Amino acid sequence: MKRYFLILALFAIAAVSCKSNAQKQEEHTAALKAELLARMQSKENPYNLNILNTVEEYLEITAKDTLNRLVNLEGYIPNVILDIRYATDNNFTGTQVYTMPRAYLVRPAARALKIVADSLAKLGLGIVIYDGYRPYSATVYFKEVYSDTTFVASPRTGSNHNRGSAVDLTLYHLADSTYCLMPSEFDTFSEKASWKCMDLPDEAIRNRQLLGDLMESVGFSKYEDEWWHYNFDYSNKEIYTLKNIFFEELEVLADY
Repeated sequence: MKRYFLILALFAIAAVSCKSNAQKQEEHTAALKAELLARMQSKENPYNLNILNTVEEYLEITAKDTLNRLVNLEGYIPNVILDIRYATDNNFTGTQVYTMPRAYLVRPAARALKIVADSLAKLGLGIVIYDGYRPYSATVYFKEVYSDTTFVASPRTGSNHNRGSAVDLTLYHLADSTYCLMPSEFDTFSEKASWKCMDLPDEAIRNRQLLGDLMESVGFSKYEDEWWHYNFDYSNKEIYTLKNIFFEELEVLADY
């Protein structure tokens, strides 16, 4: 009997210990998120770049220059699936960076992407978006987490994502919503992410090429080291202003 109670006591201690460790992990994660959110909201600009930081600045610029207006892609792109990884902890940082799963692009890029979606629909395919417009604060954080600028843009210059002229995406089957086979997972920082990699299943190569051909036909250019990343009107990228407007701020504005 004493042995029975001893075993019960040990189980109870172990359960309390596991709960305590899990609770500590949750508290640690919550603290990291709170710290990151505070940093993002401070809208750091360590290199004194020309960045639109406020809604007022954004409205003033876009009233004169409609090219810089950001379009909410949900509802604008037919059959689109938003799989915004940075709004979860399922990304290379291991931390939720965005507080909302949203995807925006500047107006010309959004219009071009809609043409791609229409073409894909005729093939029974749709677009999955991993990321579009990215507030500059996120770029500052990404560089701290991963320093290789092959895969992470330098905050010294800003990213085309910060301009709203870059998109990360893949394809899916309209019939059953399953993702098409591609060379790698999103944000796989390896040789398989490169367009030069050919040691892949034939289906993955075909799907990569299909997406590439359609994107390039409407003015996007591929990034050689990441099959999922495309820049719109890259030679004229400077006309799209760097931005550090958060999704919550864009939500209160009417779509254009």
